[in-house]
Amino acid sequence: MSEPAARSAVPADGQVRRRVAYVLPVYDESRNLPAFHAALLAATAQRPDLDFEFLYVDDGSRDDSLEQLLGLRAADDRVTVLALSRNFGHQVALTAGLDAAGDADAVVVMDTDLQDPPRVSLELIALWETGVDVAYAQRRTRQDTLFKRTTASLFYRLLARLADVEIPREVGDFRLMDARVVAEVGRYREHGRFLRGIVAHVGFRQEAVLFDRDERHAGSSGYDLRTMLSFASHGLLGFSTAPLRMISKLGFVISGISLLLAVYVFSVRVFTPEQAVPGWAFLGVGMFLLSGLQLIMMGVIGSYLGRVYVETQDRPLYSLALAARGRRDA
Repeated sequence: MSEPAARSAVPADGQVRRRVAYVLPVYDESRNLPAFHAALLAATAQRPDLDFEFLYVDDGSRDDSLEQLLGLRAADDRVTVLALSRNFGHQVALTAGLDAAGDADAVVVMDTDLQDPPRVSLELIALWETGVDVAYAQRRTRQDTLFKRTTASLFYRLLARLADVEIPREVGDFRLMDARVVAEVGRYREHGRFLRGIVAHVGFRQEAVLFDRDERHAGSSGYDLRTMLSFASHGLLGFSTAPLRMISKLGFVISGISLLLAVYVFSVRVFTPEQAVPGWAFLGVGMFLLSGLQLIMMGVIGSYLGRVYVETQDRPLYSLALAARGRRDA
């Protein structure tokens, strides 16, 4: 029996009740929280044999999300509210929740916009009970804009080709992790966080549950184009050194082309000097082309170097402004 299971509540019949914690990041979701929490309660009510904790992490919301969460907390002891001191980002908010839920037997990670249906989490739990360590929800269909579907598909294809570990396609952060997986994930403290890559890197037995992703219930996504590009860069730079290898290959290709051109120019000068053309425009274009390639390559190297610089600072991933957890009458 695992250590978290040993700490679970033991009823009068002597059977150990397993505890499942839901880690739920929140950022400006005041219009979604009532409907989401009602759906979550309806789903978890189907498993009275399990103990549940609903761990909401407010990521510096600008609306009244925190006030609503505290209201949920006042009505239900199973609700835990963590409030970060500012907006640290979705992945860091998830990390804060995982850190707080480390004593559960299993942890379900999902968003609160109802695109991840709470009813699907029961399928993840059922798969976990068969011995699977990570049960991840894989999108069969998704109700997103054409732009988001296209860019997401391109990103996952690119990541599959470049990443050093196999990261499943069409899989977000909606998943269940066993306690021992959560413990291993907690050891990864890099600031450029890409949790779905970290979970894939950890290993263990991982299986998929297919589901149809719903439309967002209300409001707009916090993932704008800039955020998505930053998130994609964390995935590529954090789990692949292929861009650095590509720079070296490109350098060899350009050097080879330059050598061939030098041989050609020399042969024209020696054997057919009357056909020699000054070609200053060609030289100017080539110079600017090579300069641009050099700047791009320096930018890629600088991105890796910047990640090293951030990690060597060893700053905390987040700061908590509020933590409401446990029985109020304890």
